[in-house]
Amino acid sequence: MRITNTRLTGMFNCAFIFLMASAAYAQNPIQIVNTMTKEELVNALVDNDCAQVSNVSITGSDGTLERSYAYFTADSNFPFGSGIILSTGYAISAPGPNDSILSDGFNNWGGDQDLQQQLGITGTLNATIMEFDFIPSTNHISFDYIFASEEYTGWPDQGACNYSDGFAFLLREAGSTGAYQNLAVIPGTDTPVQVTTVRGNGTACPPANAEYFDAFNGVDHPTNFNGQTVVLTAQANVTAGTLYHIKLVIADQGDALYDAAVFLKANSFGSAVDLGDDRIVANGTALCDGTTLQLNATIPDATGYQWYNSGTPINGATNAFYTVTAPGIYSVEAQITPTCAARGEITIEYDPPIDLDPYLWNQCDDDNDGLSAYYLFRIGGELVNNHEGLSVVSWHLTTDEARDGINDLLGTALTVPFYNTTADQVIYARVKNEGGCIAIIPVTLSMPPFTIFDPAPIEVCDTNNDGIYNFNFTQLSEDIQDQVPPGTGVLFFKSYEDALGYQFPIMPISSYSNTTPGDQTIYIGLHNQIGCYAIMGLQLIVHTFGDEFADEEVILCEGSTLALDAGSGYSSYIWNTSPAQDTQTITIDATGTYTVTVTDSNGCEGSKTFTIVLSAPAESVDFDINDFSGNDNSVTINASGIGNYEYSMDNIIYQESNVFNHLPGGENTFYIRDSNGCLPVFFKTLYLLDYPTFFTPNGDGINDTWRIPYSYFRPTIEVSVFDRYGKFITKFRGNQEGWDGTHNGTPLPATDYWFVIELENGEKIRGHLAMVR
Repeated sequence: MRITNTRLTGMFNCAFIFLMASAAYAQNPIQIVNTMTKEELVNALVDNDCAQVSNVSITGSDGTLERSYAYFTADSNFPFGSGIILSTGYAISAPGPNDSILSDGFNNWGGDQDLQQQLGITGTLNATIMEFDFIPSTNHISFDYIFASEEYTGWPDQGACNYSDGFAFLLREAGSTGAYQNLAVIPGTDTPVQVTTVRGNGTACPPANAEYFDAFNGVDHPTNFNGQTVVLTAQANVTAGTLYHIKLVIADQGDALYDAAVFLKANSFGSAVDLGDDRIVANGTALCDGTTLQLNATIPDATGYQWYNSGTPINGATNAFYTVTAPGIYSVEAQITPTCAARGEITIEYDPPIDLDPYLWNQCDDDNDGLSAYYLFRIGGELVNNHEGLSVVSWHLTTDEARDGINDLLGTALTVPFYNTTADQVIYARVKNEGGCIAIIPVTLSMPPFTIFDPAPIEVCDTNNDGIYNFNFTQLSEDIQDQVPPGTGVLFFKSYEDALGYQFPIMPISSYSNTTPGDQTIYIGLHNQIGCYAIMGLQLIVHTFGDEFADEEVILCEGSTLALDAGSGYSSYIWNTSPAQDTQTITIDATGTYTVTVTDSNGCEGSKTFTIVLSAPAESVDFDINDFSGNDNSVTINASGIGNYEYSMDNIIYQESNVFNHLPGGENTFYIRDSNGCLPVFFKTLYLLDYPTFFTPNGDGINDTWRIPYSYFRPTIEVSVFDRYGKFITKFRGNQEGWDGTHNGTPLPATDYWFVIELENGEKIRGHLAMVR
């Protein structure tokens, strides 16, 4: 319940409302009778001939006008001619018209713990409870009721979304302390019937179990409630002859606002025959066309039966079983004692027959042998198209397999085609409606009785020179559409297989880039309601100038000329020189960009740009020498100029690195060339030096002098020699004879001596040598 202060005033003027209701609406379709005792009310509900009643109790609001339970009578505008009303307000307020909000009672009118436990709620109040014990005569009981509530409010009020007073019909064996069974549930479920679980369209929240909601009530409705359910049946399986206790309870939750009520049909409570759930189209349980249903009303100790159709006795239908062959409201009376007859009722509806004619489906055939790939999932979609509720559940080679639902040709591989084995082969579709009824429809797998020529290739010029072009097929589609029968769809596909299956079309057709450069064939699929009309190949030709017409960077050697060639075979040439030149080849002597525009035999125009880069041999070369390292000497070459340079020691194998390592002492020649081919090649011979570790000045003419080999090529280096004590002995340059082992003409003794070599760059190398006599 909601707390809505603006509507609380109705609670404090209840007496005035009741008096007005009695006076102004005395002729209302529903009349309230407040004079019956509690036992009389229960007896009015229960068929006492079939259920022995005892231990009656009714609690709620009492008083002449404030009583929350009462007997009522009604005319044909209300589903029940008479019955019992249990309300969370005052029974006398229940009759229409629906022109006020009922919020009767006060918060000191208590609730019910059993109801709270059953529905999982708290804080109930204004509870009205009818309870009694009974002994059923059969193994099934039932009674009819309608639930009505002020909480059924329409848009934009959200009362029906969030608020729900509670009620329940609680059953268990008398004297038991076990859990109650709630009979006030949505048919076929354990969900309690409440405003939040049963409502139709028209509220601020989605419908819920709308098939059990009757209507939102206007002012002229027989009751003063905003809405109510359809007539519902509470039922339960019991054990005949066993004493049971039932408790019918309804209560507000949270506050006393927005009342609710349960209307119970008079004489509907009692032993019953369970004929099963209604078989109706709305629930998807209707019988299939041409089928029958055997109803079983067997009750132990029954002395006779009588079947009815819409209240009319069926001649000869006087046993426990009856076979239904047509729609209707079937009921039965099973006589148990001379004064007790158990009753049961079931509504039977039939699904309309599945009205589908034998079907023909055309599939295009590339070799006209009558055999092709048929995509059954697509055929099935067209077969039941515009037939609501129908679906194709499987495909079969024979009617027997289709009837039994075995050997499905489609299976789970929806996109795998079926290949017919004979021309005009007939297979069978197993078609089902929403109620599960089946029909077997023969489908002929055929071919279109006509052919169509492929359209002319589309040839375009490619400005990007990559063989890819963005095509627009809109106009072509419209042109084809004008030439085919109405209702024929035109789609473009990347492959013939996709066109056969009418799947994965090219979208959008206004912007498609070919995936194979230069030349690609796509397919135009024409389909209608009976399948493939035609499949046409469409060749897409993208003319390009090829890789040889790509832009180039060309080297011009300094001081020379260069011929630029645009290539042969073009119908025209225009160079961007000043003045313009129209020849295949031009000669240039300066850097810059030279663009030629050509036209080929297809009428395509293309442009190529030559970017001229100047290059030249090295202008100057410096060498960084690291010698006196045995065979691990190195040279670093520093070449300057506008070219790109490579380096070699044999003028054959060149390297990009300007560093040469692991060089032996002695003569080494180095070559520097422009990698762009500009000549001449620069070369220079260097002599890498190292010192001897001993000499033998004995006058035999062999190794009599100590000097640095090849040093005469580096005349500016200077060598100083010292004895072991650091005494200076001699000095000589690279181009001089060296030291003969004497000092001022006097031979020195054989021993170790030290030296310092000062190179051209000022670097000094120190070492020692041995004089051997």
